[in-house]
Amino acid sequence: MKNRLSSVTSTTIVYGVLLVAIVAGAVLTAVNGRNFFSVGNIDNILTTTSILGFIAIGQTLVVLGGSLDLSVPFVVSLSSVVGAGIMAGDPGNIVPAVVVTLALAMAVGLVNGLIVTFLKVHGFIATLGTGLIISGYLASDYKGSHGSAPLDFRLLDATRIGPVPVSTLIMLGCAGLAILMLRRTRLGHHLYAVGGNAEVARLSGLRTSVPVIAAHVICSALSAVAGLLLLARLSVGNPTIGSQGGYDLMSIAAVVLGGTLLAGGKGNITGTLAGVAIFAVIDNVMGVMQVNPFLRDVVRGVVIVVAVAVYARRELDTRPPRFERPTGLDAALQEAR
Repeated sequence: MKNRLSSVTSTTIVYGVLLVAIVAGAVLTAVNGRNFFSVGNIDNILTTTSILGFIAIGQTLVVLGGSLDLSVPFVVSLSSVVGAGIMAGDPGNIVPAVVVTLALAMAVGLVNGLIVTFLKVHGFIATLGTGLIISGYLASDYKGSHGSAPLDFRLLDATRIGPVPVSTLIMLGCAGLAILMLRRTRLGHHLYAVGGNAEVARLSGLRTSVPVIAAHVICSALSAVAGLLLLARLSVGNPTIGSQGGYDLMSIAAVVLGGTLLAGGKGNITGTLAGVAIFAVIDNVMGVMQVNPFLRDVVRGVVIVVAVAVYARRELDTRPPRFERPTGLDAALQEAR
């Protein structure tokens, strides 16, 4: 029985937890006189999943490489105001705004990756520093909402294909590309190798800096996409929208809940998507029940701690037995051989 439990993957566990969360959410929502599976409620959950999903996908790549990215909420805010400022309500400026915003975000990711790999600064400190720089710039140059998104761009948030928002489909498309990259490309394999043991990867002839830098660049680019989607939803740029959402800690929490090791080298995108969905369902149910915001953080914290404890316990149970030095007759037989 124990062997069967230890053979269950973390992805299977997190999807089991997601199923339990959905069933419990449906019951609690029904008790409050609401239908959990109504079109409006499902739309709300999917929309919440989309924004956090983009950021969490990028965060997964960074964590797999043994790093962290705490600058993501500030990249989200920066992308929101830069995109809105360039668009200025003109549909003809949509493409230049998107290109400039993505390029700027990727530049931030490149700086993060270079600091981590060449200056040997841990990702936690490096991205915290760049995030504070961006935060200071936003606070000094933007005192309130900025720019405006034209109607054509706002349709990105309003358009649905059946009951599914277009933003969710785009997020799932990005997730699929990230999964293919990790499973089928050299960059993905190298990312796992560097996250597992950077020194061994280096001695094996890998350029350990390349996958880490690429992960940071992709993470910032996906954060910019999330910022642009928030712009489409709000119609104006907001210099604090990223920090208000707490996307740095929430994305890391979704990654951990999805079974990716914070030390790097082990994890996947599918588990992260389930982690994102779990938080979206929990937030939706607590919103319906009008739970105190502080209590919501308590619930999220409990979920994260329990998940990490379960994964840690499984890691201990699946470790091979320690080698014991033979003694007595066994030692004599081995000497005779």
